[in-house]
Amino acid sequence: MYLIFKRIFDILVSTVLLILLMPLFLVLMVLLSLTGERKVFYLQDRVGFKNKNFKIWKFATMLQNSPNIGTGDITIRNDPRLIPMGRFLRKTKLNEIPQLINVFVGDMSLVGPRPLMKKGFDRYAPKVQSMIYNVKPGITGIGSVIFRDEEKMVTASKNYETAYQAINNHKGLLEVWYQQHIGFYTDFMLMFLTVWVLIYPESNMANKVFTDLPKSKDEMFATA
Repeated sequence: MYLIFKRIFDILVSTVLLILLMPLFLVLMVLLSLTGERKVFYLQDRVGFKNKNFKIWKFATMLQNSPNIGTGDITIRNDPRLIPMGRFLRKTKLNEIPQLINVFVGDMSLVGPRPLMKKGFDRYAPKVQSMIYNVKPGITGIGSVIFRDEEKMVTASKNYETAYQAINNHKGLLEVWYQQHIGFYTDFMLMFLTVWVLIYPESNMANKVFTDLPKSKDEMFATA
């Protein structure tokens, strides 16, 4: 029943949002077509439901060849690969809006683990890889809420790769936690928290709402 309701909810909400946001869509499409590499959308292979690849929709924010230059799949604050509008789109999360198309067609859900490129997925521990996409990936989720400013965290580190791996490890554990607590209440609160942390980025509200979030690998696998 939950999964049926979740899919119906995804279709209804994505349809309404796509209609309401169409004026913004058109403005951003025009601006992107006139700046940077004049590329509006960026379709990229991501790992999704049952570990099968799908094409994710995003507004273009970086150079087309960005995965093969610089820091690869790791994005830092003020990344030199960003196009002129890219920094604004990523900071406001507007670059994620086209993923409503993925939600509508069924590749994604509004709430779920964030879909990663294969390289990022391969960084997960085997146990996490086998579990994380037993549900559809989402536009937002517990990993996105806790690590709402991942780029800032990585940039603050002296070693980008080490910092990204540590974040990736924790994200994987958080998403396993999500599957152990999946339900209407969890999804509703994650949607609420997504908006909350955009307004109050330094808030620790998530840990107050969900008091049993994993704090370490050992703690998580003790209950996984």
